[in-house]
Amino acid sequence: MPPNVIDLQDKPVYGFAQVDRILGLKPTTASRWIDGYVRGGKFYPPVIRLEPTGSDIVTWGEFIEARLLAQYRSEGARVQKLRPAVERLRKELGTNYPLASAQTWLAVEGRELVRRVQEEVGLDRRLLLVVTNDQQMIEWSDRAQQFADSLQWNPVAPRSRTKVVTSLRPDPMVREVEVNPLQRFGEPSTRGVPTEVIRELYTAGDPIEMIAELYQLPRDQVEAAVRYELRTAGSAKAS
Repeated sequence: MPPNVIDLQDKPVYGFAQVDRILGLKPTTASRWIDGYVRGGKFYPPVIRLEPTGSDIVTWGEFIEARLLAQYRSEGARVQKLRPAVERLRKELGTNYPLASAQTWLAVEGRELVRRVQEEVGLDRRLLLVVTNDQQMIEWSDRAQQFADSLQWNPVAPRSRTKVVTSLRPDPMVREVEVNPLQRFGEPSTRGVPTEVIRELYTAGDPIEMIAELYQLPRDQVEAAVRYELRTAGSAKAS
């Protein structure tokens, strides 16, 4: 794997609390998924990291994978049950971030590999990443497809055939908001304007039209930023 792919995926970007906030997760959810946790005297290993590190710094690759897990948090099955599949994919692909890998999402054989792995580990049907349609064709499940559609891939270098996720939409229902690890410290934004700033102005009583004029944004971009901020805040309380 080219060094610049590793560099971007391994780039420290967030703390656990930031991941919870950006993805609309209940507090401490990200730390449990990424670094494991203890409950009732029993240790539950992490889904995302190979093993606990004790670090509360989240890399871009770990964040991408947490974004996928967030798709499944309301399915009624514990996402920790994805760990065996993630471990197997990690070995098969030779990468620390199998759920953020182009080999998984862009390669022709990616879906077949995922299908085989999830069958071998007996993955809960509510957590399936690929399914078989009526024509017996393998396709991404609805939630996996939503995740895939939220990713922006770019070549790691000019004329390179290797691609890496350079930005993503933290909320699949709000297409106008994205996060980029190389811009604005990875904070959610719409056309370069942090959504948190827009929310603060909106909750302070500024009209949508005034905010749009201030930042030279279309009204729908401002509305999307507010919608994202309110949705993530609401999801964090409900999840």
